[in-house]
Amino acid sequence: MKEILQQYAAYNVWANKRLSDATLKLPEEFHTKPVVCSFEHLHGTVLHLWDAESIWWQRMKLQEVVTMPSLNFKGNTRDVFNALIHQNMLWQNWVNASTEAGLTHVFQYYNSKREYFKQPLYQALMQVFNHATYHRGQIVSILKSFGQEQIPATDFIVFTRSKKSGF
Repeated sequence: MKEILQQYAAYNVWANKRLSDATLKLPEEFHTKPVVCSFEHLHGTVLHLWDAESIWWQRMKLQEVVTMPSLNFKGNTRDVFNALIHQNMLWQNWVNASTEAGLTHVFQYYNSKREYFKQPLYQALMQVFNHATYHRGQIVSILKSFGQEQIPATDFIVFTRSKKSGF
């Protein structure tokens, strides 16, 4: 299980870096241009990704008070992507340092509705990585709607075939 999670953690970093590069080629006014999607604009979608990964990180670290980093964030889309990729790398380093027993360890947390749960850590990790994939798809759609033609592939299989994957 650890090897699979290591691949997903590395993939998450790789895919977000690729979309960051593609997004930041757009003029900055497109980052906050209204779109019909889960979030108001591209910037908001990236903020949501960062919030979600940060919230799961805080839960995993058993922080009593979990906060969304976007609540006090004043930066631009480049800054959000940098923060997101930093969070991705925290996950990647944590998974790489984990043991099988650590990954199956059951932790407890409250969700945003204050509902109590106990789950193995690997399930939270799969949620983090799958959630990111879903919203990366939205980012690709937003970029296409803005006429962006040079959008890199972010498929897991493309990652595993690349020499950068290490797997």
